[in-house]
Amino acid sequence: MPLADYLPTLTDNPYFSAGFGLVGVGTGLAILRKGSQFGFVLFRRHCMITLEVPSKDKSYDWMLQWMTQKRAKQTQHLSVMTTFHQHDTGKVSTKFDFAPSPGVHFFKFKTNWIRAERQREQGMRDLATGQPWETVTLTSIGKNKEIFNDMLHEAKSLALSKQQGKTLMYVPMGPDWRQFGFPRQRRPLSSVILDNGIAERTLKDVREFITNQKWYTDRGIPYRRGYLLYGPPGCGKSSFITALAGELEYSICVMNLGDRTLSDDRLNHLMSVAPQQSIILLEDIDAAFSRRDTENEKTGSKGGGYYPNHVTFSGLLNCLDGVVSTEERLVFMTTNYLERLDPALIRPGRVDIKLLIDQASQSQLYRMYLRFYPHRTHADAVTFSDNVIKTNQTYSIAVIQGYFMLHKQDAEAAMMNVHMLKDL
Repeated sequence: MPLADYLPTLTDNPYFSAGFGLVGVGTGLAILRKGSQFGFVLFRRHCMITLEVPSKDKSYDWMLQWMTQKRAKQTQHLSVMTTFHQHDTGKVSTKFDFAPSPGVHFFKFKTNWIRAERQREQGMRDLATGQPWETVTLTSIGKNKEIFNDMLHEAKSLALSKQQGKTLMYVPMGPDWRQFGFPRQRRPLSSVILDNGIAERTLKDVREFITNQKWYTDRGIPYRRGYLLYGPPGCGKSSFITALAGELEYSICVMNLGDRTLSDDRLNHLMSVAPQQSIILLEDIDAAFSRRDTENEKTGSKGGGYYPNHVTFSGLLNCLDGVVSTEERLVFMTTNYLERLDPALIRPGRVDIKLLIDQASQSQLYRMYLRFYPHRTHADAVTFSDNVIKTNQTYSIAVIQGYFMLHKQDAEAAMMNVHMLKDL
């Protein structure tokens, strides 16, 4: 039979027609599915905007707090966030906030609907904290990126409002800095009584450094500043740095060079990623390398070999003022024993300002008496300071403060019983 005569018979065959129809329907559905997928990809690419916020980014905590406080009421899938608040009385209260749990959530911001997907990677964890990696992916219809910019600014403002009037303390944890403890109430600079002019001169020098970056750049001088506070223990070195940070509205990054997990590379990295507007504090710098000479004698090495804490002396020097050292940095070091420090560590460029925080002077004794007993007269404060000077002994601010604590309600006894100071 010719092919032309055979084809009409196939079209009349019900089995062939049904099969052809099924194939046609299947092909049409496949084309429709592919077309819808392609159309959705095009729509998402050109008509939607997405923002991914990873947990390692600082804004992640801000965004989660913002979603917790502003948007958690709009979702029924929650996870708890326990926070603590320290009152002025010293009592700490516990508060339970409910954050959107891992999964997909929808909320409205201004006039836009936002799809928020919180994802948790169980297979990947932060080596420092052990917490799983998380991301929050925000999706909105449109091309206006400003909606996410406004959202992040609002989240930042909310987070910073909780820290207003407080000083944050950071410590190294893994490759980053993590907040340590509760934010502390800023300590007024006037509450730290140093000898005449020390606090004022230091504050003026720091402010001048902060506001004159261009001056350093124009002259090719590295934009960093180092301060060394030295003197007997208990004279107010650490207290002054805390109060100075509060005056500048800076945070404090406390670095312990005796940490055995610290190495030269990690030290350099931590210096480079320190939070903005922070003071890097190296306390008791002499203790970190107190065994330098004995270790060199044992190993027969010369110069800065590795010590038990794995930070080398040369590594510290290079970190403070070397090729790999970072700029835009404010470093404060403290020591009780200036004579133990290697001259290479405290030369200009590594330490720009040296401040002696010594035993209480007569001026400090006078001002401390009036601070503890503001209702007393000028003559009483002079009498107290004279009586202490007549003992022919010097005392630290910590000893004087401890003495006043024994006479909280009796200014007369504090003025006349200065012989008790030698027993503290």
